[in-house]
Amino acid sequence: MSRTFFARLALVAALAISANLAEAGRSCEQRPPTADAVTRAMTLAEHTAARLEQSGASVVVLARAGQNLSEYGIRYSHLGFAYRETVGGRPVWRVVHKLNQCGSARATLYRQGLGEFFLDDLWQYEAAIVVLTPEAQAHLLAALADNTAIARLDTPDYSMVAYPWSQRYQQSNQWAIETLAMTEEPAAVTRERAQAWLRLHGYEPTTLHLSAFKRLGARVMSANVAFDDHPNEKRFADRIETVTVDSVFRWLERDGLGGPVVVVR
Repeated sequence: MSRTFFARLALVAALAISANLAEAGRSCEQRPPTADAVTRAMTLAEHTAARLEQSGASVVVLARAGQNLSEYGIRYSHLGFAYRETVGGRPVWRVVHKLNQCGSARATLYRQGLGEFFLDDLWQYEAAIVVLTPEAQAHLLAALADNTAIARLDTPDYSMVAYPWSQRYQQSNQWAIETLAMTEEPAAVTRERAQAWLRLHGYEPTTLHLSAFKRLGARVMSANVAFDDHPNEKRFADRIETVTVDSVFRWLERDGLGGPVVVVR
């Protein structure tokens, strides 16, 4: 498609969605997206859709680079499940994921198209895809189409650095792997059981080294950051464990639940 087409699409989309961005995205600034940002997001969505079709998959783990986390050795900030459905005889990809509400201490599940998923003021216009095994895809697909099923392990209380083995808070990537555990293990009907399954299958969180000064600053300045769910012996040693996209990708391939990471730009 031509750049002229994308420019027109960008302007229309910017006008149509600007009023809803504060609800669906990470930023609460009352400013519409630029035409350039919308064009780049839609281009990335188009490239991602093409790669997803080429994969032959029905469900994948899809990540984006919404924030610059290179200081912590992390490439991607956020993931969700993308699944394929047929609408009017044509394939359509939807993304189910959990989003923090405007930097608050609450989060909600969303079902979006690929374009919406990438319209979040991205740090890098880059996507990452991991194709799950056929068995894992089949298990997840039924749950992803069911609003009740995907919300079964959802905890609205949110912390960006939620401790992976606690049920007090839940961040976005944590909801995803706990939901994956639930669909893989029928007995994992609670967060505690889902976390036990993840431990049994060797999931290892990322350890962030955050000083007391950084922790205090983050807690004071951000409602969506809390540390009181972390064990004292780890927290006071400046070791904050949390679920990151990079750790999930490593685990999926190591445990045989998914393949290598495919990067789309």
